[in-house]
Amino acid sequence: MPVVEAIGWIGSAVLIISLLQTRVMRFRVLNTLSCLVLIGYNAVVEVWPMAAMNVVLVGINLWVISRLVRERHDERAYDVVPIGVDQPYLRHLLSRHSQDIRAFNPDLPDDGVPVADHAFLVSTGDQLVGVVLSRAGQEVGEQQVVLDYVLPAYRDFTPGEFVFRTDGPFAAMGTRRVVASAGMAASEKYLRAVGFVAQGDRRVLELVDA
Repeated sequence: MPVVEAIGWIGSAVLIISLLQTRVMRFRVLNTLSCLVLIGYNAVVEVWPMAAMNVVLVGINLWVISRLVRERHDERAYDVVPIGVDQPYLRHLLSRHSQDIRAFNPDLPDDGVPVADHAFLVSTGDQLVGVVLSRAGQEVGEQQVVLDYVLPAYRDFTPGEFVFRTDGPFAAMGTRRVVASAGMAASEKYLRAVGFVAQGDRRVLELVDA
């Protein structure tokens, strides 16, 4: 049964690939696909314990995926915590991820802290999700984003939105306008998702309720 064996190998390969993913959502989706393939394979060769196990795994994956989708814009699932730009933990975090940060922000000097006035950590539960740094902009009431960094596991989501909301920490500071950094400008889809619009050569978020 060469076709059946090929399907089994494909399912196993997708399973291995899923385990190599750093992104939470991508892992769950690929793992679900591999389990579905392996359910079919194990049913054909009548290995029922393995088929049953994969059915259970599909159920678990679908439950987690539905929760992730449901909570991706839920302010009850994410917290934004201001942190001083001189705090050792912030410097440690930026240093630990410096290579990844620089890949998306090649013009960012050092760890970004010397040119930042404000810093915010985004978390879900006990898990750190990302960090946003900003400084005073060109006009009164304007903040310029220095860095908007999301850890690889959560890049299928838009956790930065909880910093940029009209009832978020920028608005609480009295900020009327937030200007995207050059690194953010590389992702138009993300900018639109969190509310930025083009104004000339800048991407701007107007906090109308600020």
